[in-house]
Amino acid sequence: MKALGRFRIVDFGGVLAGAGATRILAAFGADVIRVEDPSNQGRWDVIRGSPPYPTGEAGLELSGGFNNHNVEKRGVTINLKTDGGRDLLRRLIAVSDVVTENFAAGVFARLGFDYPALRAIRPDIIYVSNCGFGHSGPYQKFKTWGPIVQAIGGLTHTSGLPELPPAGWGYSYMDHTGAYYMALAVLLALYRREQSGEGQWVDLAMTEAAVPLCGPVLLDHAVNDRPSRRPGMPDSNHSDAPAMAPHAIYPARGDDAWVAIACRDDRDWRALAGVIDAGWCREPGLDSLEGRLARQEALDVQLGAWTRERDRHDVQAVLTGAGVPAAAVQRPPERVDHDPNTAAWGLWPTVTHPVIGKQRVDGIPVHLSETDASIERGAPCLGEHNAEVFGELLGLDPGALEKLRAEGAL
Repeated sequence: MKALGRFRIVDFGGVLAGAGATRILAAFGADVIRVEDPSNQGRWDVIRGSPPYPTGEAGLELSGGFNNHNVEKRGVTINLKTDGGRDLLRRLIAVSDVVTENFAAGVFARLGFDYPALRAIRPDIIYVSNCGFGHSGPYQKFKTWGPIVQAIGGLTHTSGLPELPPAGWGYSYMDHTGAYYMALAVLLALYRREQSGEGQWVDLAMTEAAVPLCGPVLLDHAVNDRPSRRPGMPDSNHSDAPAMAPHAIYPARGDDAWVAIACRDDRDWRALAGVIDAGWCREPGLDSLEGRLARQEALDVQLGAWTRERDRHDVQAVLTGAGVPAAAVQRPPERVDHDPNTAAWGLWPTVTHPVIGKQRVDGIPVHLSETDASIERGAPCLGEHNAEVFGELLGLDPGALEKLRAEGAL
């Protein structure tokens, strides 16, 4: 049996902050039953039917992102605006361990399924809600999105270059980080239930989950009373904790080609200087960190002129061979298709989707020796497992299912 094979999750999670959490749990064997609304073709998750489209055609079942975020799950449709749909969900919750959602605060309660209602269905149920500001505090009614969470949480303020406005984050860290916290919350609640027999409501606030990612900046403010934006700061290329020089991303030969180099100490500098073997490397004062920090800008120009004439992979090879930390900055095709370690680690498994066919998806960057993750099945089509879940699991016969369809409950 897989690590989570005896647990069942009723999943209302969408986009990635919610769907990404149950995706991880499904990969380790949890029976994740994704519930969607048939009255709007599942569009309470905006990713369903959205690009990119692996086949080149647009369609409700053709979203590469939706397929990626919902692998290994089963999919059903329930219309919670109907009495039959609400009753069906109650029956499903009664045979499940966890209910997850990432609606705005209060939405699930307005549908008739707040925590007291869930406990009335199954006393030891675990309910995990994941929204922007949680269900308490003055901001609880606000709605938000990953990039907005990053701004309010402080991450956006820490990104950029000196004397310029905050650059923000081109990657939605908080959608992913929120999913990780949510998956962890499910596991912690399940563990406690194993010890006590009791379920609980886990209230997760995405904005609060963003704050710990600002740890060094918060510590600098609390201990040293220094703002993150001050003369010369922030500097997204150089390192001051600990101080290193040279330390940056440098241009390499070719169009938009770059290489990262970091000299941790004087030994790294001597090794780097030995590889470059140029007169400027032997200038007085550069053999100490203080001297290199004093000339950091000039060093960047000189080192950049050296790297610009060379292939980034060659720079990586020669410097790492000398013991200097260096890495070619990789583009997505290189990381996915051409990095041998990616293939060896199994980071991009191929799943089979009923409509899309075969597609590579995100893997799990951790391996368990006895109960490893498995990702083979693509995301469910809308209502794909209605007969399987409601028939085999809940015992409804075909006539009862047809009646529910006619009533608009499925």
